[in-house]
Amino acid sequence: QVQLVESGGGLVQAGGSLRLSCAASGRIFSTYMGWFRQAPGKEREFVAGINWSGSSTYYVNSVKGRFTISRDNAKNTVYLQMNSLKPEDTAVYYCNKDPAVIDYWGQGTQVTVSS
Repeated sequence: QVQLVESGGGLVQAGGSLRLSCAASGRIFSTYMGWFRQAPGKEREFVAGINWSGSSTYYVNSVKGRFTISRDNAKNTVYLQMNSLKPEDTAVYYCNKDPAVIDYWGQGTQVTVSS
């Protein structure tokens, strides 16, 4: 069964940090993986992506310099280290292949940043 399980979200004050994890079933732990987020009342957006070796990472401008995506292929896991969090980072965070596959969306993990 195809499965993506995100974890690590929570409530944090502005300026704080969180580390998100995404455990993926082997079938979908593909070359390019990504993190996405959806804030209340907004469309889901791409946040960060990474290639198989981790040698190439890319980010949406709003998180550059604050977020770091990484992966552990032996564990089929992708991570998102989020530093200097801002209230506008509040959203449900999801991982998926990049580009995303509709059928692979998981439950996501809620990140709430208080001001």
